[in-house]
Amino acid sequence: MKKRYINLLTVVLSTTVLLGGCGGTKIYSASAADSSEMSSLISGDSASDTVEITEKPEESSSDTSEMTSQKSGDADSVEAEKNNQVTDKSGSESADESTNTSDESSSENELFSDRDLSGEYDTEGAVKVVLNKTGIECSDEGVEVSGSNATITKAGTYILSGTLDNGSIIVDADKEDKVQLVLSGVTINSDTFAAIYVRQADKVFVTLDEGTENILSNSGAFSQIDDNEVDAVIFSKDDITVNGKGTLKINCAAGNGISGKDEVTITGGVIEIEAAKHAIRAKDILAIADGSFKLVSDNDGLHAENGDDDSLGNIYITGGDFNIQVADDAIHANSLLQIDGGTFDITAAEGLEGTYIKVNDGTILINASDDGVNAAYKSSAYTPTFEMNGGTLTINMGAGDTDAVDSNADLIINGGTIDITGQSAFDYDGTAQHNGGTIIVNGQTVDSITGQMMGGGMGRGMGRGKNGSMTGGKNGRMTGGMDSGMTGDMDGNMAGGKNGRMTGGMDSGMTGDMQGSDI
Repeated sequence: MKKRYINLLTVVLSTTVLLGGCGGTKIYSASAADSSEMSSLISGDSASDTVEITEKPEESSSDTSEMTSQKSGDADSVEAEKNNQVTDKSGSESADESTNTSDESSSENELFSDRDLSGEYDTEGAVKVVLNKTGIECSDEGVEVSGSNATITKAGTYILSGTLDNGSIIVDADKEDKVQLVLSGVTINSDTFAAIYVRQADKVFVTLDEGTENILSNSGAFSQIDDNEVDAVIFSKDDITVNGKGTLKINCAAGNGISGKDEVTITGGVIEIEAAKHAIRAKDILAIADGSFKLVSDNDGLHAENGDDDSLGNIYITGGDFNIQVADDAIHANSLLQIDGGTFDITAAEGLEGTYIKVNDGTILINASDDGVNAAYKSSAYTPTFEMNGGTLTINMGAGDTDAVDSNADLIINGGTIDITGQSAFDYDGTAQHNGGTIIVNGQTVDSITGQMMGGGMGRGMGRGKNGSMTGGKNGRMTGGMDSGMTGDMDGNMAGGKNGRMTGGMDSGMTGDMQGSDI
């Protein structure tokens, strides 16, 4: 599907300069705290090349009530503009699909087309594909059967049923074709490949037939049949949507559960995945409207990353019920992670990770052994920021060098409730704004955010020492030490003590608390 990603500020400024301001173009700069209205990164899937965007006027600076760490006005302006990127997927996909099929007109929520959300299919004209353990039965000219593999070559609706012990369903249609695969009680295993492989299509819908259970698996290896590096039980080179009201169970002993090299959209169904790598992975966008999810993996639960364009790799969640138990990140978006609703029960090393993480609503419970929320430098399209506008976020942290909410730059809390239990509540390297909402730390309500709350030092720290630790610095944490306590002040004076503690240094100072010898 053709895409254009346009930076709003560049386009409008360039247009204004070239046309001398004709056409009444107005430019407004939205604050970072109001980034829910940001929409300047556009996915141009519509037939038209024209994009019309309305920006919200800048709110008064008086709306920001508290800021404990402040940059210069010029720096704030630059950072606000840098963060003025999209927080909504363009609805142009729906417009594009409506020009091809009448049942895909755009919905109120532009993340999802009507056909994405419906999960319905028309039995009239649908092609039945019957799986018979070692073979496949289908006489339609749009299905090419070769042993235990079936290749679908034409647009249409295909209803799959039965069991396939070792084979694959492959979609290799025209670039303009939309294909709907209805899973109506299927069990498909492939010893060495994907159970469902989309080599080419405009878009594929995997519809889970209501009242059916569908089981897809890979036995532990992937042998390639082309240059697409297939590594998932469901693998798609083009846009793919999972919808419907049935159940889908996926087991992958060697790779990902679901992997899409374009956009992955999920709007319903009961989905259970166990995977050696990521449970669900998308390259450009992973968008979830609804569904019940149980995700277990040795890597991430939900993952979006585009190595070619770091403005992509976005995750949008508007609803659903999620139980995620993974070894690494529960939800990882290299660029933007936005949660507008849903219920989440997370056990992971890190709960939410991205460059710009935005929570507008939802009920989120995170049990983390590392950072609960981590906004880090993964994309040049954004300044690392955690922004919370609504919902409930509960974070229970493991012991050690962990932070409940960690941002390599900024924190913005406008609303909602954050309830943190742990050693360190907040760690940030930029600015912090507490404009509204409730913050609870270890059972006590606080009304401001301080750098490295319940800690001290420089940023994320600089490693650990032997038989002890050294903390100190400005707005952060530094751990280290070598068998003896050690402190330094701004003039470089150093002191140490055996089995004791010394303090001094910049702002919060350096502290050594160790078992060792004097120096």
